[in-house]
Amino acid sequence: MLELANIRKAFNQGQHNEYWALKGIDLDIPPAQVSVLKGPSGSGKTTLLTILGCLARPTEGRVRLKGEDISGLPERFLTEIRRSTFGFIFQQFNLIRGLSAIENIILPGYPGGTPRAQLVERGEALLAEMQLSHRRDAKVEWLSGGEQQRVAICRALINDPEILVADEPTANLDSKLSAEFLTILRRLAEAGRTVILTSHDPLVIESEVVDRVYSLRDGQLIGIDDARKAVPCCSSPPSSPCCWPPA
Repeated sequence: MLELANIRKAFNQGQHNEYWALKGIDLDIPPAQVSVLKGPSGSGKTTLLTILGCLARPTEGRVRLKGEDISGLPERFLTEIRRSTFGFIFQQFNLIRGLSAIENIILPGYPGGTPRAQLVERGEALLAEMQLSHRRDAKVEWLSGGEQQRVAICRALINDPEILVADEPTANLDSKLSAEFLTILRRLAEAGRTVILTSHDPLVIESEVVDRVYSLRDGQLIGIDDARKAVPCCSSPPSSPCCWPPA
């Protein structure tokens, strides 16, 4: 689905405070699975997520989407790819106060030219799927945290994306709401969507709904946990910084 080859990302390049956030990342995100990027603050996981979601370009390296190299595409083409292929869930949900649940949900559909009536019909179907039909016209500031979360998921799905991207989506949720959120992600993956999220929450990383965990440290991929079995990302000795640390 998504392949990265030798991805490097620099900030303030050429200046005295140049900083390389990513240092040669190679990974393959499988389709229709829940994949998690984990690591401490400064590990590069959020920067990597923005590149996977076509929100940022790498300084070096190649990004392939369904086998096509999209690294050098003009911004207008990347904008269309983001609109048609990706759905985004933000840590703070970023819902617009003063608008109802349905109004928030259909907003990302307007740039594509879809008629409002069609967007509303699609939004209502998503609300029904999330068991929120009764909150259709409620202002989002009146909704509980769990309800806002489900509205944010509906909004991310309004353009029927193949890939769902979420940055620390459980950071502001209690354990019950986090578990409910993960159950929804599992259902979306089983329906054929690819789900990618960042997290350092053990409840997420150790959850049975997660298929693969990519561990990052200091801008490098240090290991992959696939089907709950840790495997090294390279064949270097255990002491090497690019390998999964020994148990």
